[in-house]
Amino acid sequence: MKKPLVGACFAALILGATAAPATAVGNEPPAQSEVKAKAVNFAGTVALSNCSGSVVRVPSSQPGDPALVLSNGHCLEGGFPAPGQVIVNKASSRSFTLLNASGGNAGTVRASKIAYGTMTDTDMSLYQLTSTYRDIESRYGIKALELNAARPEQGRAITVASGYWKRLYKCNIDGFAYRLKEGSWTWKDSVRYTPACQTIGGTSGSPVIDDATGKVVAVNNTGNESGGRCTDNNPCEVDENGRVTVREGINYAQQTYWIVPCVGAGNKIDLSRAGCQLPKPAGVK
Repeated sequence: MKKPLVGACFAALILGATAAPATAVGNEPPAQSEVKAKAVNFAGTVALSNCSGSVVRVPSSQPGDPALVLSNGHCLEGGFPAPGQVIVNKASSRSFTLLNASGGNAGTVRASKIAYGTMTDTDMSLYQLTSTYRDIESRYGIKALELNAARPEQGRAITVASGYWKRLYKCNIDGFAYRLKEGSWTWKDSVRYTPACQTIGGTSGSPVIDDATGKVVAVNNTGNESGGRCTDNNPCEVDENGRVTVREGINYAQQTYWIVPCVGAGNKIDLSRAGCQLPKPAGVK
């Protein structure tokens, strides 16, 4: 995983924690598929104390709804959720630095709770804020990023926008891993980047934005650092037949269209809604 940079019990395993930010990927020649792409910037992204994230909405979210912040399950302040563990509606007062389009600090927003968090099947956290979307737009001039309700497509040009590093990584969706296994955790249908997205520690939780639509299609979470096989910091791909593939230096994200059917009125996470496939806490059907 692109480990949190500070304050985590797995600090010794941090990927890229001591590395200085590299030259922005924006200096590379754009791929042909990017020529007509919309300009993606930092507006709506956030910096956590140890990770990246973004203020997000689903298509049905209303201006007066409490806003949501998307990040990784492994970025939660309580440490990594255990395999099979799902956290819902847990009080939190975590703060986030909200960025404007150029990457400047627009202000601070604060959570009221962890609405959802897990590292089972996916690596995702959703914080509910004390501010509404209307509050954030009125005070800071920042609109939330919209989650795409459809599964992302192979070959699409994407931008991984890290609020922690204030850096944009540009590449394409290379394909999908049926299962992605890293240490004790297994994730389903993960997005695999083309090699240009060389994300580092602190980029965990960054929104993966489709350049053509400007919508969030995934959340950045991990990469194979040194060629290891299915170990911490070295995820492996496992296909339908159990065959394992290791791709050293390749990075991954978890799809976010899963979230959309699970958000009900008032932006509340409702795991019982029709079409919701997010993992549920033990004992909840």
